[in-house]
Amino acid sequence: MSETSKQNVSVVGLARENVQQLTPYQSARRLGGNGDVWLNANEYALAPHFELTAQTFNRYPECQPKDVVRRYAAYAGVQPEQVLVCRGADESIELLIRAFCEPGKDAILYCPPTYGMYSVSAETFGVEGRTVMAKEDWQLDLPAIEQALDGVKLVYVCSPNNPTGNLINPEDIRSLLETTRGKAVVAVDEAYIEFCPQATVAGWLKDYPHLAILRTLSKAFALAGLRCGFTLANSELIDVLMKVIAPYPLSTPVADIAAQALSEQGLALMRKRVAEVSETREWLRQQLEQCDCVEQVFTSESNYLLARFTASSSVFKTLWDQGIILRDQNKQPGLSGCLRITIGTRQECQRDIDALRPLPGATYTVRETSSASKEPM
Repeated sequence: MSETSKQNVSVVGLARENVQQLTPYQSARRLGGNGDVWLNANEYALAPHFELTAQTFNRYPECQPKDVVRRYAAYAGVQPEQVLVCRGADESIELLIRAFCEPGKDAILYCPPTYGMYSVSAETFGVEGRTVMAKEDWQLDLPAIEQALDGVKLVYVCSPNNPTGNLINPEDIRSLLETTRGKAVVAVDEAYIEFCPQATVAGWLKDYPHLAILRTLSKAFALAGLRCGFTLANSELIDVLMKVIAPYPLSTPVADIAAQALSEQGLALMRKRVAEVSETREWLRQQLEQCDCVEQVFTSESNYLLARFTASSSVFKTLWDQGIILRDQNKQPGLSGCLRITIGTRQECQRDIDALRPLPGATYTVRETSSASKEPM
């Protein structure tokens, strides 16, 4: 090979084969858009205000900042040794795969429709992503899961589930934990648990050494840009994750602001925020049900609503062109015609409704009958 030919060899060919074939997760920011009403990423619409108090930027931060760990443990009702701080719940997903799954040998299991990063993270590490479709009501299909557990080291359950918004039946989660005892880790993703705190399984840690719970400050705490998340688990499991986490997962400014957000005042503001979002969610649900182009609005225990639309692709583009950015879920199994709408401010949600109201609903071909009834073809 000539020197010129050597220089023209693409570096892509040096990447691992599975990475070359990988389709990356299409986050809201990757998908872009030029909107001014962003209802596609389940963020809080207004930025909270914080001022940095730490100035030790010349020093590496603590691997596990004590104030953040202590305050989150108190908030979550667990012990400090049961808390691991990381770069968003997304890092928790990856740490569990890295620590418990052998590439090319073990598998993770998850139940679509659900959060897309479980599959992307598994594929990145060369670990099989095995799926068991949720039932029609989006609950776990426990018999099918049990049949699919051979070789599975890690099961992800998202509750409230993203993007559907429903809670997973707690007794089903408990049954899954019993089935997987001694076989696999069960990771319950509680990214949206602040909107239904009564549904947390954090109190179950004492009963299940193989339970891990994923949390974040991105949603109800309005700190998506901070990238701060948590894994709650028994100390034995936390110790395993500590072996594979980066030396300094949280920067000094992140730890500083996270500690402030978890103060008594910060928690009060978070709960006020949750009440406001929940009230707006109910208002938006009622308004959506009055729009002709909306076929169904699904019950949600989170900061978003999933709805099925007539001609959803056209609806999505119409709003996109008006600067209102929603999240298209058509490619998710079982979610044909569905769009996900983040609960923004009341004004943003009003913009959404004003754009949807003029759009037509389902149209039917009318047949003449002796009774003059109208039947869909």
